[in-house]
Amino acid sequence: MARTDRLYRLLHAMRVLPAPVTAARLAEETGVSLRSLYRDIDSLRAAGARIEGERGYGYRLIEDPALPPQTFDRIEIEALVLGLSEVRQMGDPALAAAAASVLAKVAATLPDRLEPHLLHAVSQVRRFEARFPTIPGMETIRAGCWREESLILRYADGDGAVTEREVLPLSIVYLDRKMTLLAWCCLRAAFRKFRLDRIQEVRLAGTSFRPRRVTLLRSYLAALQAG
Repeated sequence: MARTDRLYRLLHAMRVLPAPVTAARLAEETGVSLRSLYRDIDSLRAAGARIEGERGYGYRLIEDPALPPQTFDRIEIEALVLGLSEVRQMGDPALAAAAASVLAKVAATLPDRLEPHLLHAVSQVRRFEARFPTIPGMETIRAGCWREESLILRYADGDGAVTEREVLPLSIVYLDRKMTLLAWCCLRAAFRKFRLDRIQEVRLAGTSFRPRRVTLLRSYLAALQAG
């Protein structure tokens, strides 16, 4: 396989595989050795691709200069509109505003022949009520995940007992009708799920756990899958 084709195949793998994706998984997907895979990642970074991660932690594609919006085909535009429509109906004002902003930015960069497919898409989402309740501390929870900084939660369990605990926030999961925070609980020294609607108060603790988040999240997801 030509090196250029291999690099494009690596970019595609990093777009579609769940992040963070291990070097071994990427090497398997592209059919190269680990040594060649590391060289290819260095080449993509040198070409302008923003790839986070390193050996032992996995990789995440942040910016891909080889994927301009005008390469979207009709069904990809339908998927984009449908997904953003769903986000706008979820009930989170910040995400709804972000979804509208993304749609406007994509529309501004599409060529004239594709813009009508975006503005008048066949697929739409309409809900009579928001899927999720408004969570007062949502921005703080997101900030903890993004910044890899621990949170202090005042949390009520299913029996109504209230505790205060420090957690390492790993991921926000949107289930059918509720949102859950996957985290490492410092009080219990174990992985825990916290329903966001039961969090009475949340604040940033100011303690960074970078770069442990990727490893912790991978371990938690593996445990959930095994269970």
